[in-house]
Amino acid sequence: MIICKSPAEIEKLRQSGRLVRELLEEVRERVRPGVSTLELEKYVERRLREVGAQPAFKGYRGYPCCICASVNEQIVHGIPSERRLQEGDILSLDLGLVLDGYYGDAALTVPVGQISEPLRRLLRVTEEALELAIAQARVGNRLGDISAAVETHAERNHYSVVREFVGHGIGRELHEEPQIPNFGVPGHGPLLRPGMVLAIEPMINSGRPEIRVLDDHWTAVTADGGYSAHFEHMVAITPNGPDVLTRL
Repeated sequence: MIICKSPAEIEKLRQSGRLVRELLEEVRERVRPGVSTLELEKYVERRLREVGAQPAFKGYRGYPCCICASVNEQIVHGIPSERRLQEGDILSLDLGLVLDGYYGDAALTVPVGQISEPLRRLLRVTEEALELAIAQARVGNRLGDISAAVETHAERNHYSVVREFVGHGIGRELHEEPQIPNFGVPGHGPLLRPGMVLAIEPMINSGRPEIRVLDDHWTAVTADGGYSAHFEHMVAITPNGPDVLTRL
């Protein structure tokens, strides 16, 4: 069942969403060659305590950390470790939290030092795909319009979309209905109604779409070793158009 939120609930979700984005921006400033992803995890864990929020990911189905930190060919769910970032890497950061009973969830992919032009293009196109998807998040459209916007932009730029992992509704639970694939057919799927809140998150690969999951049972990587980028915003469907709750 898709749960539509009241204006008061959307404001609660906006508070959670803004806090997620603020913390992600703080982490972005700490990403540099030589830093380990575990150091970033420890920073986020401390900051969550300071702001009085609970981690949404830690303990969720056994996940051990507050953030997902996925490097290069890692798509999502990378577990922070002693691995030190290197010049030219890209790092996808995904963070979820709970504030006053409402979830916030957002992701971005950042360069580590100077990266190659092909990687800059991958990041740019993935973020563009997210913005194009958000533009379709309007009353009267269908869920497939959002999904198709991501797929069309990715494939137009000779990339592929991940099919095993999808966006989702969000509210008092981290994952609510509906699921939001990054591929689809315009005009198909559930009708978009005021009060829906969606976590839209394109995951786009430089090579083929196939994935595999590592022996840690969490980290998903591209099967062909190509690089992958991931961006995510929480978006409320309103009569006045899409309202991005994780935008500063």
